[in-house]
Amino acid sequence: MIKLLNIAVIGLEGDMIFRKVLVILIVVMLSGLCVVGIAQRREANLSKYYKDWLNNDVTYIITDDERSFFNSLRNDEERESFIQQFWDRRNPDPRSPYNEFKEEHYRRIAYANEHFTSGVPGWRTDRGRVYITWGPPDRRETHPTGGSYYRNWREGGGQTNRYPWEDWWYRHVDGLGDDIELMFVDSSHSNEFRLAMYADEADALLHVEGMGLTMAEEMGLADKRDRAYFNPSGWYDPDNPQNPGSRVKDAPFTKMEQYFNVQRAPSIKFEDLKSVVTTNITYSSIPFAYRTDYVMLSQDKVLVPISVEISNSELEYKKEKEFNRARIEVYGLVTGLTNKIHAEWEDVIIRDFLDLFFDQGKEKSSTYQKIVMLPAGQRYKIDLVFKDANSKKVGFESIGINVPKYADPGLQSSTIILANNITDAPVNATTLEQYVIGEMRVVPNVKAEYLPGHYLFPYMQVYGMEIDQATQNPSLEIEYVIKKGGQVVETIQPTPMNSDQFYYGVRVVLVGRLPLENKAPGKYQLEIRILDKISNNRLTTTADFTIKEPQVQLVADADENE
Repeated sequence: MIKLLNIAVIGLEGDMIFRKVLVILIVVMLSGLCVVGIAQRREANLSKYYKDWLNNDVTYIITDDERSFFNSLRNDEERESFIQQFWDRRNPDPRSPYNEFKEEHYRRIAYANEHFTSGVPGWRTDRGRVYITWGPPDRRETHPTGGSYYRNWREGGGQTNRYPWEDWWYRHVDGLGDDIELMFVDSSHSNEFRLAMYADEADALLHVEGMGLTMAEEMGLADKRDRAYFNPSGWYDPDNPQNPGSRVKDAPFTKMEQYFNVQRAPSIKFEDLKSVVTTNITYSSIPFAYRTDYVMLSQDKVLVPISVEISNSELEYKKEKEFNRARIEVYGLVTGLTNKIHAEWEDVIIRDFLDLFFDQGKEKSSTYQKIVMLPAGQRYKIDLVFKDANSKKVGFESIGINVPKYADPGLQSSTIILANNITDAPVNATTLEQYVIGEMRVVPNVKAEYLPGHYLFPYMQVYGMEIDQATQNPSLEIEYVIKKGGQVVETIQPTPMNSDQFYYGVRVVLVGRLPLENKAPGKYQLEIRILDKISNNRLTTTADFTIKEPQVQLVADADENE
């Protein structure tokens, strides 16, 4: 700001112009303080992990819009999804599990810390900032002790002494241009090299009267005050003897523009990856509901059923022979924090209705499920795309998930899957077949919506229970509790009519059949409370569900319509 004020003021004539410039600068500074204050209040709500990511890891490459949006996110799940999308948008090959941009970025940070540290970490220095943002220069000239310096003819000739300095040259920098020259000066001899706007900032005799003169100054044809450093407008005077053969890129205001541009976040290079940055709002032409569940396969592997429900009325049908047919093309992608692809698939959903059942079928929904196997204890992003092949409409969701670990001792459980129906799995079923979990076929109620009088069919697995050494079986006491608004509505004790337990070595499978009689429409919660009677450990797992208002169909009296 001081440099900008010097440049703006020196060379301007008239006290009125100076005052106007000063007022504008003060207003800009105060506005900036207000914006910073708001941003600081938002960032105060972030945990240390996300503050470090925002203000340390990516502070030089994140755009203002991205920073503002990140500060507006409401929870860690959204922040993790944002971070994934942040790196994805910069990945030169989004299909590769190796993100070259991200790896190179962290390599540059490590290099800066190793080579540019000077009382502060290397990444916080000017050299570190430029190196991290734009990469290593194509040519680097270092003068760590400074000393005598003979100016070339473009610089005005003559001898002077310089502070320690470095010249960096880039053949090309995206967003900045070609033939980029940058100078860093250590005027304090503390190894703190600061980015310079003008070469004269390296001149140790710049403010010493009669010392370090240019050829024109030695001949009495010019004064130090005629230099572009003190008088930027004088550079544009063709009769100024201080500027023999100066290049366009040496123009003061070109230098000023470069000085500020090199400190801005680079634009995103890969235009084809530009997409909406939001993590909590996505536009879908085809709306669909989804849920994810977690079932332990082993201590380091977890089955993740991804279940989707689409209303048939949202689809477009084409007549093919005697069938009204809808065709939905499915694409799914699961990536980890390092952008490694853990699962990728394509699928097709076909829905056929004869004319006789067409109207009735359109009032119902279609479910789809993909089961993926993921390493435990990690965060992932799931991208789901559904395309109606007939209407060309597309539905999209990006979902952040945190897969639990089941290696810890003590009682643990899978999620509660509220099912539409639970049956024995087909004899020839495979591990990752749709709806198949172990020995059972579990078709989830994705929206967890029920009508009065229906039944809840909860499915859950329990892990970590103790085994009775005499019987070689576990001993679990189960209790089903239905709540509404935090208050217990009903407690159901298991009986052979409403609950089953199946023991499979490292897990107990619970299957319930719970009536929803005499319950008013509204939002409810199911709690499954478990007591291990051998270890005396307890566990409570919950799932939300809704009882909807029954649809009333009005049948008109034929006589009244006549």
